[in-house]
Amino acid sequence: MVTGGQCPVVALLQLEAVDSVDVTVVIDNSLDILVPGTPVAQRPPWTYEWSQRDQLIAEHGYSLLVTVHRAGRSHTLLYDAGLGEQSVLRNLEVLGKNVRDIRAVVLSHGHVDHHGGLAGLAKRLGRGLPFILHPDALRDRRVVFPGGVEIHMPPPGTAALAGEGWDIVEERAPSLLLEGCVLVSGQIARTTDFEKGFPLQQARTESGWEPDTWIYDDQAVIVNVRGLGLVVLSSCSHAGAINVIRYAQEITGVDQLHAFVGGMHLTGGLFEAIIPRTVAELKLLAPSVVVPGHCTGWRANGLVAAELPDAYLWSNVGTTYHFAAPE
Repeated sequence: MVTGGQCPVVALLQLEAVDSVDVTVVIDNSLDILVPGTPVAQRPPWTYEWSQRDQLIAEHGYSLLVTVHRAGRSHTLLYDAGLGEQSVLRNLEVLGKNVRDIRAVVLSHGHVDHHGGLAGLAKRLGRGLPFILHPDALRDRRVVFPGGVEIHMPPPGTAALAGEGWDIVEERAPSLLLEGCVLVSGQIARTTDFEKGFPLQQARTESGWEPDTWIYDDQAVIVNVRGLGLVVLSSCSHAGAINVIRYAQEITGVDQLHAFVGGMHLTGGLFEAIIPRTVAELKLLAPSVVVPGHCTGWRANGLVAAELPDAYLWSNVGTTYHFAAPE
């Protein structure tokens, strides 16, 4: 059995409260240009000459562009890079985003649908940019389904990443970025009794393939918006969405959850059994906004929408979710 050790013991971290944060969905599984916007969800504008050149790409992957604003200054990071080698760069270009504004890249975990777009990205962003990941993200993995079907999950290669110019930062503990305005959770404590990782996953070791259920490299990005509370971003929530949120509250000392954006990994028969419990616990946390994306699945999306109708927003490629402190 592959183990990741104990979750690092950390002191309460001083996450600076920001005036606002913009979270843009660069890559996700769904794209619908007719989804209406809201005061929070700013959908991408239509173009008169609708063509493939101006079309955003959706794929089974995830990537968020996160820009925080505080005291007249703005800072941007990229959280994950999707699956396709060119998808992130293409969508950023279609959206009119300046990649040179990105000051750091955070990897949620080592699965290829979150790091596939890293190839060539450093050349556009500039050499020496911090690339933050948990050490376990470098494990070679596979998923073995009942019936024998296997899916290989190759890790990002450190040699290739270093050769492209990334400043690789391997960290298990939480870390503050962008002048203390963004917190990377590091390894997340597992405290619920129903979120059990990914039992079908294995990792390659010196002894061969061994069970690697817990995906300890799973990490979230956390922002504290003044007067609102926490905005928690979690690409896949392999640690469990409720574990992710509770750990964010624990390490920041901020109880108020304003928004959760990201994948909840509740799709497929293995995880659908915990959808009701997950949504019930989420409802108790009373977020103002929930944007389930990527691996959440249609059944879980439906239940979140039914149980938290005022909070639920559909995740859509190209949408920017704007969270601003009350005036």
